[in-house]
Amino acid sequence: MKLLDTFVAKVIESSDYTKDDIFYLTNRILALVGEDNAQQETAQTELIALKDELVDLAVANGKVGELAEEKDCLGAELMNFMTPIPSQVNKNFWETYAQSPQKAISEFYDLSKRNDYIKVAAIAKNIAFTTPSDYGDMEITINLSKPEKDPKAIAAAKLAKASSYPKCQLCMENEGYQGRINHPARANHRIIRMDLADEKWGFQYSPYAYFNEHCIVLNTQHVPMVISQDTFAQLLDIVDIFPGYFAGSNSDLPIVGGSILTHNHYQGGRHVFPMEMAELTQQFTFKDFPDVTAGIVNWPMSVIRLRGENKSRLVQLAEVIRLAWRDYSDVQVDVLAYTDDTPHHTVTPIARKRNGLFELDIVLRDNHTSKEHPDGVYHPHADVQHIKKENIGLIEVMGLAILPPRLKDELVEVEKYVLNQYNEMADYHKDWADAIKADHPGANQETVSEIVKQAVGQTFVRVLEDAGVYKGDEQGQAAFMRFVESVGVE
Repeated sequence: MKLLDTFVAKVIESSDYTKDDIFYLTNRILALVGEDNAQQETAQTELIALKDELVDLAVANGKVGELAEEKDCLGAELMNFMTPIPSQVNKNFWETYAQSPQKAISEFYDLSKRNDYIKVAAIAKNIAFTTPSDYGDMEITINLSKPEKDPKAIAAAKLAKASSYPKCQLCMENEGYQGRINHPARANHRIIRMDLADEKWGFQYSPYAYFNEHCIVLNTQHVPMVISQDTFAQLLDIVDIFPGYFAGSNSDLPIVGGSILTHNHYQGGRHVFPMEMAELTQQFTFKDFPDVTAGIVNWPMSVIRLRGENKSRLVQLAEVIRLAWRDYSDVQVDVLAYTDDTPHHTVTPIARKRNGLFELDIVLRDNHTSKEHPDGVYHPHADVQHIKKENIGLIEVMGLAILPPRLKDELVEVEKYVLNQYNEMADYHKDWADAIKADHPGANQETVSEIVKQAVGQTFVRVLEDAGVYKGDEQGQAAFMRFVESVGVE
């Protein structure tokens, strides 16, 4: 089979193009990749693999640079040939949605994989496992999907002309954007338009998904993250619009927030997280809300779960709790709402629909710092930062650890250390590895990998416990109930 002919045939098979468009497609692609060797033999039959060969050909023909970022720009442009224009994608989605929401969602998700916007092959490189804990099975992922930056790309990015377009990677202007050395390629990117609480929002999938059907719902305006009553209403609307999905928001303060605080957005997907499966340790009813069941979740972070049939009632109660928490302090347990005029309290909300009822999990967050914990009193403490030192955002809150790629090789060295073999283990793992060795004197080549994985899981639980405002001991839970009672319970 000839490379260019096969790619063109696959584009026609996967798009609205017809055989009448063969010459047009051939010429447009030749302009991108060069004419030399475009009809070389290929053994590939899948569209994405054919695209990769054409990109390599373009490099050889001098049509594109050899840096990954440059190749990604061309690759996205080639996959744009099989991707309908945004207006058609939206028309198809909402026409199908009127008949079957599940089918509309499934078809858009499938398109986002087939056109290589969702990096399926890269995501498959991630290392994932589960570990048991007192709170249920925790999910651990060592994130290997995003390629490390080439030093040449870093140098080129420094020399690149500064640009404020698009303002950030979540802006609507990314749809169809060519990309550059310091901004990802988005020629094959599509966004579904939708209304949430009288605002215009967009729905897209995450290119480097952390879980099944990982999506992002973004404000069409470049406005900062903010948690308000509208947030709760919009999250519950999302789980109504997308059956089987959860929806959640990172909080809106540094340390306890996500990585992008400059653009209001939510995350969601078709995944059951460990926190969702956790039971309630206490149940109560808030005053004036007898129709909403409420309780404290058995979880290392401080979570109040609300459940009811009426979305607006959950929204009203969630806002009462948020406003109460915003100004609440309890010096007995180092809960501090303000330092002078600087606020420290916000929430991480998560919505879902389960067994016909709406649920809202309200996770209490506090971002104040101290001399002992300069990174944050309720942030991973220094002794666990060798595993996880980044902010604990929405995904980690729910029990899925996103750990840095360095751990892939570092944990192998820890295993060697535990087995008393020659190793090049990083010094910052030593205390932790010594504890593993002491707890497992009989570790051997067959068992050590699992032992270290379990230790990673236990450390992640500690990370979440550090981030939890109210601890699981008697004093912490009594303090938690003091806050609940300050809101007003029957």
